[in-house]
Amino acid sequence: MPQGPFRTAAGVGRAEHPWCDANAVQGIEGVDELGTAVDYTLKSIEHGIENNVRDRYDVIIVGAGLSGCTIAERLSRELGKTCLVLERRAHIGGNCYDYVTEHGIRASKYGAHLFHTKHPRVWEYVKRFSEWIPFDHRVRGQVAREADNTKTLVAIPPTMDTVNALFGTNIKTEEEMEAWYASERIFPANGADPANGEEAALTRVGPRLYEAIFKHYTKKQWDKYPEELDASVLMRLPCRTSTDDRYFNDPWQALPKRGYTRIFENMIGNDANVDVRLETDFFEMKRLGTLPKHDLLVYTGQIDTYYAALGMPKLEYRSLRFEEEYIEDTGDDGLFYQEAMVVNYPGADVPFTRIVEYKHVPNQPEGRHERPGTLIAREYSSAEGEPYYPVPNPENRALYERYAELAAKEEGVAFVGRLASYKYFNMDEAILNALEVFDNFMETGVLDPKRAPAEFGAA
Repeated sequence: MPQGPFRTAAGVGRAEHPWCDANAVQGIEGVDELGTAVDYTLKSIEHGIENNVRDRYDVIIVGAGLSGCTIAERLSRELGKTCLVLERRAHIGGNCYDYVTEHGIRASKYGAHLFHTKHPRVWEYVKRFSEWIPFDHRVRGQVAREADNTKTLVAIPPTMDTVNALFGTNIKTEEEMEAWYASERIFPANGADPANGEEAALTRVGPRLYEAIFKHYTKKQWDKYPEELDASVLMRLPCRTSTDDRYFNDPWQALPKRGYTRIFENMIGNDANVDVRLETDFFEMKRLGTLPKHDLLVYTGQIDTYYAALGMPKLEYRSLRFEEEYIEDTGDDGLFYQEAMVVNYPGADVPFTRIVEYKHVPNQPEGRHERPGTLIAREYSSAEGEPYYPVPNPENRALYERYAELAAKEEGVAFVGRLASYKYFNMDEAILNALEVFDNFMETGVLDPKRAPAEFGAA
């Protein structure tokens, strides 16, 4: 593999192209309060509910992820509200939680998280809690060539280079690429809208790319073939007409210099108005009648769990299972296992969906890129485990609406975030939604979302 500080293929896994210049990344933005404070302790965060809990809080917040921490931070810093944040896990940060392993590699407990946003407000907000290293995420996929069925590494989402590599074409311009897509696409009869995910995919990329990259990957991810899912799932498949192989196109793409957990520590870890209690079950406290008095409750957990006592059907979620492996000697120069941080395996012949190699990212502890040994995580989709993705189909949507009707009648309780809204939010969307909840409180005195979940991004 090419030599250099990252020793990976050009542009893959690098923060930016000038990375090699003096081994320094240019364009770092933001402030890390924890890193600049003379005396900084995480005095707000404790395990268990036994000690140092006040008799009364302005707001109790269930969940210490993006939504809960953003609302707690805003209520405290802007309005001086006292908040009790209850988290059943042993850490803050929700699914963004990361840590440094015994081998000195920063890893994410719940899978790779790549921050990107097109919202100036979100970017300005997150810069208050971390230094951010520019990082253009690039994904590769092991995909079979049409001619001989041999696997090759191509850019995902597919680009001009992807199509040329898989199908033996010689497309050179964006106009030729547009024409290729036009020749491939298949539309429903009589001008009807796509009725399901498969029809949506065929209108976007045509049958060959659909079969090669999207069909079986979707089945592994959702345990449903695209024809069993809403059209919205695949309606927004990216159709790249250039050689731009960045996974995201948003103007701000970056990684927190010292990891995501540090952001949450800066948000609520040393706030006199905020108490955080880990390994604490909100429902058990509610059952025992031990919740402190409070004016408002913000609930960021699963909405069907909140109403479990009613005996209604459960909403369907997909989870992820990670098979981690530390590799001391990868061969070659011994530094990396694969070409990029994320390599997808869209074929039906492999049970996992992708392999993540954390060592590629630029926010690893100092010097870790140059030392042998690497950590990989094979990612499997599962019906069991922590809920990650709502399953978008008509049955689940109808069931969620029943829960949403109940939530709308719940006085003094705001249902906020991905699980409470049964809606997949990107990280920036979760933050923006929480900021708008705070806006609404400032304007109306009501702690509720300003917009319906469906108004954020893809379904």
